[in-house]
Amino acid sequence: MPQVSTQLNIPDCDLIRWQISESETTLAQQLVLTHEEKLDLGGIAHPGQRLEWLACRVALKTLVDNRGETYAGLWKDEYGKPHLRGLTGHISLSHTPGWATAVWHQTKPVGLDIEPIRDQFKRVVPRVLSASEIADADGQPDRLAVYWCAKEALYKLYGKRQLTFREHLLVEPFETGATQLTGYVRLPDHNETLTLYCLHVEPGLLIVAC
Repeated sequence: MPQVSTQLNIPDCDLIRWQISESETTLAQQLVLTHEEKLDLGGIAHPGQRLEWLACRVALKTLVDNRGETYAGLWKDEYGKPHLRGLTGHISLSHTPGWATAVWHQTKPVGLDIEPIRDQFKRVVPRVLSASEIADADGQPDRLAVYWCAKEALYKLYGKRQLTFREHLLVEPFETGATQLTGYVRLPDHNETLTLYCLHVEPGLLIVAC
C-alpha cells in the first residue's frame, strides 16, 4: 500500500492517506483483529468495502507505529464512534474506492472525510445544506463537495446521532479553493465552533475537523 505524503499544520495531529493497491489477504495479514472487529468485517459483503475497511485499519496502525506505540485494534462506543484500544487521543477514519485515510489527534476530538468530486452531490443538496449554504454553493460540484465533506467531518467529530446535517451541522461561506473553513455543531444542548482543514488532494477532497 503506497503511502501518500499529506501534511497538516495541526499541532499533535497525524494524518495518513493511502492509495490502496493490496489484496484483501495481504491487508488482513498486517492486522490482528479483535473479536468485535472480526464480527464487523464479517458483516461486510461487498469486496471493495471489505478492502477499504481493512486498509483504514492498516493506515491507522501505521500512524500508531510511527509514534512508537503499540496498535491493539479499535473499539466502538454506543454511537459507533471508533477509539484506539489502550491509547489516548481521538481518531477518525474515512475511505472511498481506491483510498483509505486515518487521523489521530492526541488531545482533541477529530473528524475526517475524503471524497471524489461527483455530480451526485447535487442530488443530496436539499437534505444536507441549509438555504444559505445552497445559495453559496451555487450548484457548483466542487463547492457542493466541500460542504458535503465538511459536514461529514463535523458529524464524525461530534460522534453522536439525533442530528440532521441541514439544521445542526453548519459551514460558513468560503472562497473557492479555501484551505481553512469554519464549521459549527449546533444543538439545543451542544454548541461548538470548529476549524475545518481542507486539502484539495487525490481523489478530490479531504477535510479534517478539529
